[in-house]
Amino acid sequence: MSKSQKFTILTLLTIVALILNLSLGSVEIPFLDSFKSLLGTPLEDKSLEYILWSYRIPKAITALFVGASLALSGLLMQTLFRNPLAGPFVLGISSGASLGVALLIMGASLFGISHVSTLVTTLGASIGSLLVLSLIGTIALRVKDSMSLLIIGIMFGSITAAVVSVLSFLSSKEELQQFIYWSLGNLGAVDSTALSILVGISILSFTVGLTLIKPLNALLLGESNARNLGVSVKNSRILIIIITGLLAGTSTAIVGPIAFLGLAIPHLCRLWFNTVDHKILYPASLISGTLFMLICDTISQLPYSSAVLPINAITSIIGAPIVIWLLIRKKKMHF
Repeated sequence: MSKSQKFTILTLLTIVALILNLSLGSVEIPFLDSFKSLLGTPLEDKSLEYILWSYRIPKAITALFVGASLALSGLLMQTLFRNPLAGPFVLGISSGASLGVALLIMGASLFGISHVSTLVTTLGASIGSLLVLSLIGTIALRVKDSMSLLIIGIMFGSITAAVVSVLSFLSSKEELQQFIYWSLGNLGAVDSTALSILVGISILSFTVGLTLIKPLNALLLGESNARNLGVSVKNSRILIIIITGLLAGTSTAIVGPIAFLGLAIPHLCRLWFNTVDHKILYPASLISGTLFMLICDTISQLPYSSAVLPINAITSIIGAPIVIWLLIRKKKMHF
């Protein structure tokens, strides 16, 4: 099977997953009605049309861009550090976002505020992830070895996670419950402003990331060989960190932490396309990330039920076994 045929299959599966995601839920919408509505045909049942356009389509768009963002972030991190277990949150971005939310929730109680709005938690997560990204970016200017940068990123993540643990211990039951709710992830609570920010930053990052395809392929040979090929390793590293920080940080701030997607998808793409060429892996990761996220979101909706499962739990339940299977199957993941 050629690579173009594989891309066609991935694209068709993503379209089917999108229609299923729109159709299934507490209220079932016929498959054809969802498809027609996407094409711009008004539905006879206005209540179904309202559900589609006011809730399900915005949530599906959120899933599309979050999935693509985290998958690409994982690919960039794994290539930069040449580590198969590197993910989009390896630099402590997720922990920084968690710290921002925890500080806001704790700080609000000091002023007699019992509940922090979704907009405020999103702002806190954004500030936290950006601060960590700024620190990592500053260190990247001074550290020449990517492996040292990886270790520093993990240490930042450990420090912020420790502070979050202390804050959680000191929090009241209501504060802890609100923080846990955010940490479970939620695609359905994104308003139009946050969605516009997510889409804008994602498209900008995807576009700028295209300039990194040649440097990413060179980095597979090692940093010294990449320099011999004329690649500016320092500039490429900083740009990769910025793009990853923007993609992972924005996604985490808006929908909460989403586990394992960014770790598993790049490996599945390498396996499916049998290549390490980023000309193939770059678009493949974007499409596969959206497909994976749509499937997980559809499962979390518990079709024909009013209950909704945490999206972060679903991605972990599905993603973790995939990584384990890949490790067992290949024994050693290399690039």
